[in-house]
Amino acid sequence: MSQHGDPSRIISDPFRFAAEARTLEGVTAVAEMLRLSDVLASSGGQVSWRIEGSMVEGVEAREPRLHLMIEGELQLCCQRCLGGMAWPVRVDSVLQPVRSGQPIPEEELEDDEIDAIELDGELDVIALVEDEILLALPIAPRHQVCDAPRPDGGASKESPFAALASLRGSHSAK
Repeated sequence: MSQHGDPSRIISDPFRFAAEARTLEGVTAVAEMLRLSDVLASSGGQVSWRIEGSMVEGVEAREPRLHLMIEGELQLCCQRCLGGMAWPVRVDSVLQPVRSGQPIPEEELEDDEIDAIELDGELDVIALVEDEILLALPIAPRHQVCDAPRPDGGASKESPFAALASLRGSHSAK
């Protein structure tokens, strides 16, 4: 499951990580998150992240939780003007790890505060951070106020139909 191979970014057993209430944190360059590249105007910058494990009382037994916090800033591509725009990243997710093949607990399906994550083996934290950022992205990022893109030189391009209109006007005068 690991794309990055850095052992400090891999949680080998997320269930034990939660049971031992461990914490892992770091800073990752935006350029390392390749799946984000399609929506970015620039791959510069970095995001900081922190993941904390814990156990909570569940319906039948204690259940593991992973609390993921991400902060940073991305340079997204504005869908209106096609220029870069700063977008602050603020993600605060509570995840419930579930072993592959096990059913997702019914109470989790009803609770919007917790998301189940199916895991089998190790957890690549950077892939998880990238997943959570992708889920948090706006559908069509746009500046509050911006202009549509202009052709080279910045001048407004005349409509090709304007020339036809002028021909029609001169033709009807004859």
